[in-house]
Amino acid sequence: MTQRRIVIGDVHGHYDSLVTLLDTIAPTTEDQVYLLGDLIDRGSQSCQVVEFVKNSNYQCLRGNHEQMLLDILFNNDIYPPALEAWMYSGGKNTIDSYADKRIKETHLDWMQTLPNYLDLGDLWLVHAGVDPTRPLLDQGIAQFCWIRDEFHSHPRPYFPDKLIITGHTITFTLPGVAPGQIAQGPGWLGIDTGAYHPRSGWLTGLDTTNWLVYQVNTWTKVIRQSPLAELLAPVSYRPNHRKRQNLQTLNENPQGLGDGLGEGITTPDRCNFN
Repeated sequence: MTQRRIVIGDVHGHYDSLVTLLDTIAPTTEDQVYLLGDLIDRGSQSCQVVEFVKNSNYQCLRGNHEQMLLDILFNNDIYPPALEAWMYSGGKNTIDSYADKRIKETHLDWMQTLPNYLDLGDLWLVHAGVDPTRPLLDQGIAQFCWIRDEFHSHPRPYFPDKLIITGHTITFTLPGVAPGQIAQGPGWLGIDTGAYHPRSGWLTGLDTTNWLVYQVNTWTKVIRQSPLAELLAPVSYRPNHRKRQNLQTLNENPQGLGDGLGEGITTPDRCNFN
């Protein structure tokens, strides 16, 4: 049997969905499994997700939600603006998932070891994306964990010989993409299909060896498997689309919670993240 490479999108505290997805994919000890970050927040089982992934043989990237949690540890003290931002973006659910409401030091130590990206040769895995105008050496957490529009709207591939696979931005928030679909741009795929979001609920695993998509729905418990081609949706990006969509979302949802777009107030500029 050919060794598979499987990439899983943002779990956001949905342990039961992750276990169901992995049971469906049934990775062998020879298969390589990668998670794109944002294991925590939003859902009610973040502690279980982190413990499971930490003790597995799977590789995991750092997402912006792990980064927000790490950012509250400012000189070994709670840094109030970062704490407010994290709590606003689902951090309370993460705290509540721990029996004593104290996040384990072993979990925090593990999160600090998570890489910003993984270069697999023909595949390049990152949580959010890259700044297409800058070389990799000039980029860091602000780009790899947070970037959106600059990456998604760029008309040309960043790498000539690598496919970028990302999470971070829920795919249906991109123009031309429906809930549960895989977003396709020039040289990249987005597979965060919104496991926590009421408009979607799909948690996605992509088998990049056979180009198969495995999905489980957090809300309906539906499980499905499809060839990538059946779920692939090219992003029809238009100038200023995101700005209009963000404004509409804020009008409909002034709390900024659960919209998968602006992540509430949790942006690097607003929170002084590095």
